[in-house]
Amino acid sequence: MSEFAAMKNQNFGTLAIHGGQEPDPSTGAVMPPIYQTSTYVQTSPGQHKGYEYSRTLNPTRHALEKALASIELGSHGLAFGSGLAAVDACMKLLKPGDEVISCSDLYGGTYRQFVKIYEPFGIQFHFVDMDSPEQVTSLVNERTAMIWAETPTNPMLNVIDIPAMATIAQAADALLVVDNTFATPYLQQPLTLGADIVLHSATKYLGGHSDVVLGALVVKNDDLAARLAFIQNATGAICGPMDSFLVLRGIKTLHVRMDRHMSNAKALVAHLNEHPAVEKVFYPGLESHPGHALATRQMRGYGGMISFVVKGDNHEDAVSVVSAFKVFTLAESLGGVESLAGHPASMTHASIPKAQREATGVTDGLIRLSVGIEDIQDLLHDVDSSLSVLL
Repeated sequence: MSEFAAMKNQNFGTLAIHGGQEPDPSTGAVMPPIYQTSTYVQTSPGQHKGYEYSRTLNPTRHALEKALASIELGSHGLAFGSGLAAVDACMKLLKPGDEVISCSDLYGGTYRQFVKIYEPFGIQFHFVDMDSPEQVTSLVNERTAMIWAETPTNPMLNVIDIPAMATIAQAADALLVVDNTFATPYLQQPLTLGADIVLHSATKYLGGHSDVVLGALVVKNDDLAARLAFIQNATGAICGPMDSFLVLRGIKTLHVRMDRHMSNAKALVAHLNEHPAVEKVFYPGLESHPGHALATRQMRGYGGMISFVVKGDNHEDAVSVVSAFKVFTLAESLGGVESLAGHPASMTHASIPKAQREATGVTDGLIRLSVGIEDIQDLLHDVDSSLSVLL
């Protein structure tokens, strides 16, 4: 049995609820308590129970980090104050003169951090369409230190071949980072496919209820974990115990929520694909999607994110549609139980220059939907009602 086949046979639901978790030893509490403390008593200088200061380690955050490692089939999890703080920790593994090869279609905040914060520090970024591994290979040189992939990508839902990227990274002695936010560990576990670091904006599906901001990294290499833990402690971009508790709680229902997200998304995609006001639908579950076969091979399901272009592909019509939604909420973010709609060109990806944005497909007429877990009849009616403004 292949490594991926073995992963697919894991009992994920049990892992999500119990993985890395034990009842609280002091009280027997089933859920890890919220340890709202900054410091811990020491019996003598340097002698303590494993916790000395909550920036370094907090029991609630520690419980979350163990759970994150468990569901990603890694050995170490690290939790941060936001997804971008987790991105920042990865960048701090690099030094001036290093080069990063990144997918060209990626979250606007990640792009902004790369070019506005780290390029001035002497790190060079190459943005490339990763549909073709050959294009990535052509950019590799002795300074290549990292390959950065989102899959599926945000917002075009392109699917990147993780094993192929891992092969290129290993040959270049570079790290492969995979942003797994859209797929979640329920649908895809990149460490089993060759990635060195898995990143999540845990604000999204892992938290699942739009009530927390948090980021996460998971690795399986002890030395890499130690480097990242040093960065986490030394730079201090950690999450608090309450946020840790909320994401830990969210993880326990991840598999149940994702099944509903996907069933709703499947029905909406079929409807949008036939709608006269829609020009094109982007979803890996469509057989017409160029990454469909890869997604079927690499993922357990196709996710709850949909992007589509309104007929005519113009800004005014797209804004009219997203402004007309009643059940879908016009808002940033994704992955919550409620359905959200966004206009990437003016919201999540506004920090990317227009020409570069449009080259990746993020045109003015593109709308991104994060499909929630409401009743599908209400979502279908809301989509029809909103798109009717164009008919």
